[in-house]
Amino acid sequence: MRAPSALRYRRRVFDTQPHSRGSPGAAQPVGALLRQWRQRRRMSQLDLATEAEISTRHLSCVETGRAEPSRAMLLRLAEQLEVPLRERNVLLTAAGFAPLYRERPLADPALSGARQALDLVLRGHEPYPALLVDRHWNLIAHNRAVPPLLAGIEADMLAPPANVLRLSLHPRGFAPRIANLAQWRTHLLLRLRQQVAASGDATLQALYEELQAMPMPAGTPPDDHPLPDGGVIVPLQYRTPAGTLNLISTTTVFGTPVDITLSELALETFFPADEATAAALRASFEAALAQSVV
Repeated sequence: MRAPSALRYRRRVFDTQPHSRGSPGAAQPVGALLRQWRQRRRMSQLDLATEAEISTRHLSCVETGRAEPSRAMLLRLAEQLEVPLRERNVLLTAAGFAPLYRERPLADPALSGARQALDLVLRGHEPYPALLVDRHWNLIAHNRAVPPLLAGIEADMLAPPANVLRLSLHPRGFAPRIANLAQWRTHLLLRLRQQVAASGDATLQALYEELQAMPMPAGTPPDDHPLPDGGVIVPLQYRTPAGTLNLISTTTVFGTPVDITLSELALETFFPADEATAAALRASFEAALAQSVV
């Protein structure tokens, strides 16, 4: 990663129709895998062939196994289909090629530049909260504005790997503290469903089903209002001893990753939606620093 400028904000809506929980890379021929990704993206053979600058006939032959794609063609098709890097390796292996993309732990020296950039963004967002999560929404890191918001949450809910979506909607997590829980729950489930459809990830599908079945605290008011802006920007109304915080969030991902680990990381940054929330967050952060809590 070159610098924080190599991070970009992603806001893209994919197919949200239900699909099989099976992994897209479950020991299938490369043509069948390509067809699954094309259908998941709701592209016709003509659409994909045009974007990839190949003939529709040749694409059809590849999908049915009557022709074998070259490595370059396979990568071009995967790029047009926005196949995740992890699954591009699956495509390459299915076609008889060596995997191209490496997966290294974030502590690997080769990723030191990326780690520094992530730390810079997390710290630079203070006194507002920011989280780093993996592809399954497990918490990897956070800045010093987060711990004050976690006060009073039971330790087992925060034990690694803490899943931030589960923590948000669990009755022993944040759920009782969220004033607009029904609306926030609808927003999170819609977002997760879009990710499942885009990735075909069985773990995310299982998480979606778990969260969907999770009971809401007694007395939670119903969600009588549609999501604003089509669900792109939904406020989080979080109750604290200092009052209710009104927050909005954005997601930041690496713009041009060549490592699987980096491609699957996301930064969730929260911003105050009003001046009262901004003042409360600043005061909370300063108090925590003075008490050496963070």
